[in-house]
Amino acid sequence: MSSVAVATRYPAPPVLRSADIAAKTGLVLLLGLAILVPGFGNMDGKGLVPRAIGYPVAAFAIPFVWFTWWRQRASFPWAADFLVTFACFSDIFGNVMNLYDSVDSFDNIVHFVNTGLLTAAIILLTMHRSTSLGAVLERGLAFGVSAALVWEIAEYFAFLRWSPERLGAYADTLSDMSLGALGSVLAAFWVHSMWSRGHLTEVAPQLELAHQTGAGRR
Repeated sequence: MSSVAVATRYPAPPVLRSADIAAKTGLVLLLGLAILVPGFGNMDGKGLVPRAIGYPVAAFAIPFVWFTWWRQRASFPWAADFLVTFACFSDIFGNVMNLYDSVDSFDNIVHFVNTGLLTAAIILLTMHRSTSLGAVLERGLAFGVSAALVWEIAEYFAFLRWSPERLGAYADTLSDMSLGALGSVLAAFWVHSMWSRGHLTEVAPQLELAHQTGAGRR
């Protein structure tokens, strides 16, 4: 008797794959233009260089890890990859469209939504769909609060310590972290709810065991 691990391939919806590729393309193009064209992107004094380095690394981390270590064992996690990429793209797009300065609540929306997107991606990547709601919430909150804290630290060292905005940074940091925590909790509820309804099984990494039984070798 032998047991063979077989990676079951679930084709992701074409619209999801297209959206993921489009978000990656848009992210690279907008960052490239922001670097090459002075003043483009409204990111002067807003940590353009750290964003230009960190966002592509984050957006291509899952494809790199999957291709290097997972591709023989698991299907490509399209949903998680899109969620991470879109979180990076939305921040750059918001700067390009000057939404941070022209829409008062846009920064709050980004912290709430993007922390939720990243949390959902981590849950999809690291937990099985049969996991209990309590465990999903625990991981979601642990990651979401940690991610919100890391972002605030990175934001401070990238540009905030030299910006006039630092005068009101304490209240803004508390608000951003609270919104990030709330977004992570709602993301955990959403993912678990989708799993309980039988959804998201075709877009998360899947690995199933195929048991082969033989009568013996001759």
